[in-house]
Amino acid sequence: MRVLLDTCVWGGAVDEVVAAGHDVIWAGAWAEDPGDEEILRRAYGEGRVLVTLDKDFGELAIVRGVPHCGIVRLVEVRARSQAAALVGILNRYGDELSRGAIVTVEPGRVRVRSGR
Repeated sequence: MRVLLDTCVWGGAVDEVVAAGHDVIWAGAWAEDPGDEEILRRAYGEGRVLVTLDKDFGELAIVRGVPHCGIVRLVEVRARSQAAALVGILNRYGDELSRGAIVTVEPGRVRVRSGR
């Protein structure tokens, strides 16, 4: 699956998610943070699921109708646990994400808001 990790996601997660077979870009490696709308636009333009800790992306997608290719929000997931949590979510909810779902991941709980 094609994934774009937001700047707030731990950069150390990249290698583990790539090792699990995913195509990953981390926005934290960019020269500057272009802001939420641009990050979501780039993810959509490249057909990537956006992974973030930030609830603002859900608002952009749901309230403002900004198009996306799926969003995963990690809530209170420790930095060093983010990659494992994400790989599990991509494996389990990949089909839903490819249809534009928004998946919120918290310790002990996963919520899925269906897409298109």
